[in-house]
Amino acid sequence: MAKSGPPPILFILLFLLLAGGGWFFFMNKPATPDASNTSPAPAGDGAVPVAPAGGSVPSVAPVAGGTSPVAATSFAPPASVPAGTAVRIDGSTSMVTINLNLKNGFQTKFSGTTVEAKANGSSNGIKDLVAGTADIAAISTPLKPEDQAKGLAAVPIALDTIALVVGTNNPFTGGLTSAQVQDIFKGSALDWSKVGGPAGPIKVINRPEVSGTHQTFKEQVLAGANFGTGANVTTLDRDATTPLLQALGNNGIGYATFAQVVNQKTVRVVPVNGATPDAGNYPYKRQLYYAYKNPPSQAVKDFLGYATSPDGQKAMLAGN
Repeated sequence: MAKSGPPPILFILLFLLLAGGGWFFFMNKPATPDASNTSPAPAGDGAVPVAPAGGSVPSVAPVAGGTSPVAATSFAPPASVPAGTAVRIDGSTSMVTINLNLKNGFQTKFSGTTVEAKANGSSNGIKDLVAGTADIAAISTPLKPEDQAKGLAAVPIALDTIALVVGTNNPFTGGLTSAQVQDIFKGSALDWSKVGGPAGPIKVINRPEVSGTHQTFKEQVLAGANFGTGANVTTLDRDATTPLLQALGNNGIGYATFAQVVNQKTVRVVPVNGATPDAGNYPYKRQLYYAYKNPPSQAVKDFLGYATSPDGQKAMLAGN
């Protein structure tokens, strides 16, 4: 007598059950990431790496008012620098004192090195950097995209404030609001009586367009508007602070980096919105930079490493 076993229908049902489970698992399995298609993390949003006071490793802080340069690398403070190392700097007149102090500090710390510092304006500093006749450009405005496209990068060096100045014999002895400053430099306020002073024409002393301070003032103070061009405006032929101060007379007003005028005896700094440039709530502050060409030379690495180190920061403030 034949053995009895499970009916054939049971085998068929078991087969269908296993096949269906395999299909369900395959269709719902999470996709395995493909390393070749994995998107990299965003490189950043244009924030500027700022060298902290305690070292040269940058943190991140945004700077408003323009495209911010991004340093391609951080610069370690050099333990030693070979004798014969030479660095050429050109650029903003606002950074004359900073350049000189860092030059003296660098040359003193590293015997046999030389630093040549010129001040032909931010734009000319960039041109010299691109042309290879300068190693570092001292600039008082952020790098533009077209400059970055040429292989340039920059590191923040110091914060600065733009001061408004009048001659000490100017009968206007008060302060101004931000709106009044705009009215004066855009040419809609032509008399001191329009801004709270005694009657008398306002003479505006303006810097040339090549000046980084001029560009920053236009963007930050005038909110991108143009300077006035009337008969009351005198535009200097070159970007220099001493001729500007000399041109003020008894009815002029101009602007300069605060460090260049704070100890001047022939001018008076004008408060804005009730604050002087050394106050935390003063409205016209900006970042100053050193730009360089990538990849930086060893001399540039050494100088920028020193400039952003605690020793460099102390040297930068010498005499202030």
